[in-house]
This record gives sequence, C-alpha cells and structure tokens, in this order.
Amino acid sequence: MSTPRTALVTGAGTGIGKETSLALARAGHAVIVSGRRAAAGEAVVREIRDNGGEATFIAVDVNSEESVAALVAATADRYGRLDVAVNNAGVSLDTGRLADEPTSTFQQMLTTNVLGVFWGMKYQIRQMLAQDDPGGVIINLASIAGLGGIRYAANYSATKHAVVGLTKSAALEYATDNIRINAVAPAAIKTDILNTAIEAGTWDEAAISALQPMNRMGRPEEVAAGITWLASPTASYVTGAILSIDGGYKAQ
Repeated sequence: MSTPRTALVTGAGTGIGKETSLALARAGHAVIVSGRRAAAGEAVVREIRDNGGEATFIAVDVNSEESVAALVAATADRYGRLDVAVNNAGVSLDTGRLADEPTSTFQQMLTTNVLGVFWGMKYQIRQMLAQDDPGGVIINLASIAGLGGIRYAANYSATKHAVVGLTKSAALEYATDNIRINAVAPAAIKTDILNTAIEAGTWDEAAISALQPMNRMGRPEEVAAGITWLASPTASYVTGAILSIDGGYKAQ
C-alpha cells in the first residue's frame, strides 16, 4: 500500500486552517493538523476520520523554533515524507494608529507572523530536499494587508509584507528543486474570530462587506479551495505567486 501524500497545516483548529485541513483531506492527503489548542485540533481530526480521511494532531507553538522543527520531524517520522505545508498560523493585534501601538504587540506579531513562517519554511524545505523523491509544495498565508497599506493595521501589514517577501524569494531559490512556494492573500474572511467581533459590535459586517466589490465577506472554505488548488498537480507551473482571494478588493 502506497503512502498517501502528506499535508501539514499550522493553526489548523479553526477558521481557514480548519477548512484547509478538511479540503486537503478530501483531496486525498493524510493531514497533520497542528496548533496550540489540542481540543480544537483533535475535533478537526475526528471530522476528517469520520469522513474516511487520515489525520493526526500534533501540537505546535510557532513562536518557538524548536517546536516548529519538532513538528516537521514528527510529520516525517509518522508518514515518511512531507508533500504539502500550509503556514497558516498568525495573529493580528493592531488596535489603532501606529504611534499609539505598544512595541510589545508589534514584536509578538513579528515573532508569530514572520519568524513562525520563516521557521516553518526552513524546516519544511530541509525535509522536502532530503526525501527519497525530493520536492513539495509550501503555501503561506499572506493578506491583502501584505499587498498594500491598511489603515490602523500598520504592524500587521508590515508582517504580511514580510511573508510576501519570504514567499517570493524562497520560490526563486528553490525553483529548480521541485519545491513550489506560493501564498494566498485573503481579504476579510468570516472566521469564528471575526464572527465573534461582529456579534460583540466591535466590527460592522455591512461596512466591511461594502469595502469588497462583491459586497460580501469571504468564507474560510473559499480560501481553502485556493490553497488546495495551489497544492495540487494542476498548479505545477505556479511558484512565487500571491493568489488574491479578496472578492475583487485589489482590483479597485
């Protein structure tokens, strides 16, 4: 019996990470569901298995290089290889204008959003190069905030610009090693976190929707569909791309 293609997803317990894990499982991947919250991760694993798929939860803290390295090593130990990696974990902590933001929140975002992705790519690429059949696909979570300025989100925007730079540069470096590296850049997506903020009155759904040419927010499964396509053989000639999944936001 052949080993299934293996996919690793960080921040996989909720939102885009959860839907991506489910979509990759439906596409035939054995999925490593990873994150800090075991209960949420195990629930995703159960859902995948209940639908006939293969999945395992492995805890990770992307703020720790040692934890990220251990995650990739555990993936290889369990399945023998790593075919697809989705670096989804990230945080957004901005609350106002740049001069009013605490340095500590920017440092946290730099660690999680930039170093977390860097460490992920570092150990994922090493594993993909070392395999008997070298190669693989890496998809990073950028944002429309990584493609332009976003008012009241300067620090977050800076970290997502960094993700774009890491993605494009690494794609060039490994283009001849059978490793494709791309990113997706979502606009406002109705994740559980955003739904909670809308219900609490922190965000206004109608106002957010009005910013998108399609006049609605995106759904996590729509981002997952883009990621799954980038991970598939049908995207075999795509590397260094930043796929906007934004209802036309960047076309304005």
